[in-house]
Amino acid sequence: MTKTAWVIGARGMLGRATSTRLRESAGWSLIDAAPVCWQDDAALEASVARSMRELLACAASGNRDGLGGDWAVFWTAGTVVTSSPATDMQGQLHQFRLALDVIAREAHGHPLSAQGCVFFASSAGGVYGGSVDPPFTEHTVPVPISPYGRFKLDAEAVLADFSRRTGISALSGRISNLYGPGQSLDKMQGLISHVARAQFTGAPTSIYVPLDTLRDYIFVTDCAALIVDSTGRALDVARSTGTVAATKNLISGHAVTISSLLGYFRILAKGNARVMLGTSSSAAFQALDLRLKTVVWPDLDDREQETLPAGIMATMTDILAGIQRGTAAPSAQAGVPDSKPARYRP
Repeated sequence: MTKTAWVIGARGMLGRATSTRLRESAGWSLIDAAPVCWQDDAALEASVARSMRELLACAASGNRDGLGGDWAVFWTAGTVVTSSPATDMQGQLHQFRLALDVIAREAHGHPLSAQGCVFFASSAGGVYGGSVDPPFTEHTVPVPISPYGRFKLDAEAVLADFSRRTGISALSGRISNLYGPGQSLDKMQGLISHVARAQFTGAPTSIYVPLDTLRDYIFVTDCAALIVDSTGRALDVARSTGTVAATKNLISGHAVTISSLLGYFRILAKGNARVMLGTSSSAAFQALDLRLKTVVWPDLDDREQETLPAGIMATMTDILAGIQRGTAAPSAQAGVPDSKPARYRP
C-alpha cells in the first residue's frame, strides 16, 4: 500500500528532515511540489491548489490495485518564535486557515477525499507552558502562557475544525525542543545551536532562564521519523475506524537541565560553554519544568534515538562547516548587534 505525501515548508530544518524520511521509507511516495507562494492570499491559494491537485492525482495513480490511495499533507512551515510580534502570529494563522480551506475545496468530492490526513507541527513547550503536574501527556490540559503558545493552540483548533468539516483526518504533533544540523541561526530560539555557534565565534549566548530549567530535546531526524510514522498510523487507523483527529507528543522522553546541557558542551568542546546569565521579560513565558510523556500510540516511540551528546556534536560540526563555507555568519543574529551576546529561547 502506497501513501502519497506533500511537505509544506520543505526548505526548513524539520521539513527537509521529514522529506528525507519520506523518501527513505517504504510505502511512501513524496511529490516534488513547488514551494508555497506566501506573498499574498491569491498567490498562496493558487500554489496550494496546484500542489493539492498534484497530490491527489499521484495518490489516485497508485490506486489501481485498490490498495493505495492514502495521502498526507505535512505542515512543517512557520517562522514565528516566542518573541515574534502578535501580528506575525496572526498572519501565519490566517495563512494556515486559508491553506486548509483550499485543501478542503480541492479534496471535496474527490474519490480519495476521506483517505487523507493533514499533519501540523505544533509546540509542546508552547501549549503546556502553564500546565500543572509534569510530565505532561496528551491528556494534560494545555495552558499556554505566551502568545506563541496560544498561536499554536489556536492552529490546532483550526485543524480540528477542518477535520470535522471535511472528514479528512488530522494529527497535531506537539514537538519538544527540536535541534540538530540545519537550524536557522536567524531565529531567536534554539539553545543548542546558539551555544554551538558561540563556541566557534567567541560571542557568548545569553541565558535568561534558571540553569535548573528542565527541557526535552529531540534530534531533528528522530522527530521526522516520528512524524512520518505517526501520520502513517493515523491513516491506517482511519481506514478501519473512520476519520482520525489526534494529538501526539513528539519527544525524546528524556528531560535534562540546562546546567547538564552546558556540561555536555564543556566535555565536547574541551572548555567552558560561552554563555552569560542575563535577564529578559521573555523569561515570564518560560516554564521551569517541561518534562513530557506520550500515551498516544506509545509503541511508535519504542525505538533508538540519537543521544544528546552525539546530537550536540553533529550540530557543532554542521555549524562549523557553515562558518567555514561562509553560509553561517560568525556573529550575524537577526536584531542583535554583533557586539552583544545573543539571547536564546530554550
